[in-house]
Amino acid sequence: MGLPMAGHLRRAGHAVRAHDPSPERREAAAAAGLEVADTLARALDGAAVAFSSLPNDGALEAVADALAAVRFAGIWVDTSTVSPEASARAAAVATAAGARHVRMTVSGNNHMAEAAQLTLIGSGDRAAWDEVEPLLPLLGPTRFWVGDAEQARLMKLVVNLMIAVTSGMLAEALVLGRKGGLAWEDMWRVLTASAVASPIVKAKSVQLSARDFTPTFTVPQMNKDVDLVLSAGRALGVPLSLVAQVREQMVAAIAQGDAELDYATVIRVLERASGLDPERL
Repeated sequence: MGLPMAGHLRRAGHAVRAHDPSPERREAAAAAGLEVADTLARALDGAAVAFSSLPNDGALEAVADALAAVRFAGIWVDTSTVSPEASARAAAVATAAGARHVRMTVSGNNHMAEAAQLTLIGSGDRAAWDEVEPLLPLLGPTRFWVGDAEQARLMKLVVNLMIAVTSGMLAEALVLGRKGGLAWEDMWRVLTASAVASPIVKAKSVQLSARDFTPTFTVPQMNKDVDLVLSAGRALGVPLSLVAQVREQMVAAIAQGDAELDYATVIRVLERASGLDPERL
């Protein structure tokens, strides 16, 4: 997600210096025309704004420590999906060292990032958000401000809870119909024209109507987010039985060899459990 966002900023005429601990990702950034720094400290040198897109809580806290070590005094905009608890710890470290921190979670997949069609959800330092706001239309057309602390992190988990549960809902509905003899293509035509045709259902229909499970978001990626959702539920005392069931379906998908497919492969898990062959209609 970070590379296409950086590319949009560069193509708009902004000076962008990128860093990633992976040599392969640094090579990809260079191939995309970005200036690449071999260390995070060099990437931050002289920067007014630092954007980050990170895979997990540990990476977020490591970046916060690195920002503190160089006493980065600019605006840190982090777009990662992480726990509110880790986000609060990272914010405390970075702001104590002089950074101004915006939590800006993004809703959308890699294709939406490439098309600058992400939904941006911000919280934290409102004055810093206002300063970077002119850059944000380069990333997506829709923006929301939701609070002065970790609200953006929780809001992203709320969104991803609904996305995960939608995949489980689709699995049960489609497998019920398929087992009863409905044609796969007919089901998708009806669903996308019906009252249940949410944007995510319509978006998934483009690939899934052709049974294309090429990942926009893999099973382990979604499982990581679902674990964050369940952790938030435990912390807040909210029972989340539906998404917990979807997590078990994703565990089954991994066990059945579908880990690198799209998370919607929970459809295939239920097909197998129902005596249907996922490889042939």
